[in-house]
Amino acid sequence: MSAGRQGRAGRGFALVPALFLMVVLGLLAIIGIKVGVGQQHTVTMSLLEARTLAAARAGIEWGAYQATKNGSCAGSTTLNLSEAALAGYAVVVTCTSTAFANGSVTSHSYAIAATATVGTYGQPGYVRRIMSGTFTDAG
Repeated sequence: MSAGRQGRAGRGFALVPALFLMVVLGLLAIIGIKVGVGQQHTVTMSLLEARTLAAARAGIEWGAYQATKNGSCAGSTTLNLSEAALAGYAVVVTCTSTAFANGSVTSHSYAIAATATVGTYGQPGYVRRIMSGTFTDAG
């Protein structure tokens, strides 16, 4: 009778380490998935930030061209970009002009600022970048 009791008592012994191993492996899998998702979000945000910076630069270039070549320095203009990687970006370009004497010629200095945004404020995909530059038509 004692030999039968030992066989029954030893049967469930391997179940405890097996359950422990399954729980530990499950937790490691969950941690691995969370780290992977976090890294993916970081890469996505970095790409959005780089594109937003490019949109702001495009706004500065557009404003500089309008001011120095066309002589147009509108107070504020909104550009809604729709091409390629910058589709969906909004860029607000502001320009102020100051006249100054350049010898016997009157020239202008243009202060241009561009604010590029994408996404909705308060949401995870919202990015905003501001750039500014000063240009002149003095030759």
